[in-house]
Amino acid sequence: MKIIFCILFFVLSFTNILSANEKNYYLILKNNEVNVRYGPGFDYPVKYVYKKKNLPIKVIDKKENFRKIIDFKKNSGWIHSSQLKKGKSFILLEDKVLFKNPTKYSKPLIKIAKGRLLLTKKCKKKWCKVKTENYFGWIKTDNIWGNVK
Repeated sequence: MKIIFCILFFVLSFTNILSANEKNYYLILKNNEVNVRYGPGFDYPVKYVYKKKNLPIKVIDKKENFRKIIDFKKNSGWIHSSQLKKGKSFILLEDKVLFKNPTKYSKPLIKIAKGRLLLTKKCKKKWCKVKTENYFGWIKTDNIWGNVK
């Protein structure tokens, strides 16, 4: 009886861990203009509007076709799922240097200021090849906010 109880406890605990991880995941904005609402429905008023396509946001809850999100500045609200998509982008939380290759001994291309949105092309260990405006290069992915996986 104790063995069955232990197995059941383990399975339920593991399921809770998985469902907690499924709630907190990153998506990006699909359009240049996305309404964020006070609640999960079109009847709720618009709280603010994002005006940046591909901006990473973290989904922290969901209700029907709406997702409760939080951004890197800790703003939160509800967005309709049709305005979100899977993708890889991140925001720099500190100034960084974009390099030609994935090593700090590579040729530096440009200094990028914190708060800049970077689109991820591919990643190797702690480095990602990114695009920002007219620049392509590699950046170290410590101290960022968003999705690189």
